[in-house]
Amino acid sequence: MGTKNIHIRHIAALLILPLMAACSTQREATRPDSRIGHFKSSPATQKPYTVRGKRYEPLASHEGFEQEGLASSYGRGFHGRKTSNGERFDMRAMTAAHKTLPMPSLVRVTNLENGRSIVVRVNDRGPFVNNRIIDMSRRGAQLLGFEQNGTAKVRVQVMKEESMLIAAKASSQGGGD
Repeated sequence: MGTKNIHIRHIAALLILPLMAACSTQREATRPDSRIGHFKSSPATQKPYTVRGKRYEPLASHEGFEQEGLASSYGRGFHGRKTSNGERFDMRAMTAAHKTLPMPSLVRVTNLENGRSIVVRVNDRGPFVNNRIIDMSRRGAQLLGFEQNGTAKVRVQVMKEESMLIAAKASSQGGGD
């Protein structure tokens, strides 16, 4: 009878593992996780800049920012390169690029085509292509369900209080190196 109990336990464990993984994936899709990373900031990320002849002025505040438009993703070609705030881009991290949001900022991005929503940290500038409003890391695009399509209509909402907390933390760390 002891051997039978051991087999039943092994079978039960094998059945429970996929359920636990599904719970983990659901949780990851609705709130930030450890892949949001450390908080790094640079005064240079708040200065006006020009790309392809167009001038961009980063916002001074996280106050009330909401935007709808087209999201895209960037991944393999940028993996390991420096972002605008000096971090190394990790396509598996929960990060994004935005043209004017203060860095760092936490934003909730909702795919308006399927209702999925995630929280990511803005740590880069862009996208500078075809009226797109945000460039998601590859992982962000996967969780939002548009990695295969390449783009999706989204809503971007700043999480003001959380953004102010991480900005204060980055500032107190002297840039977060």
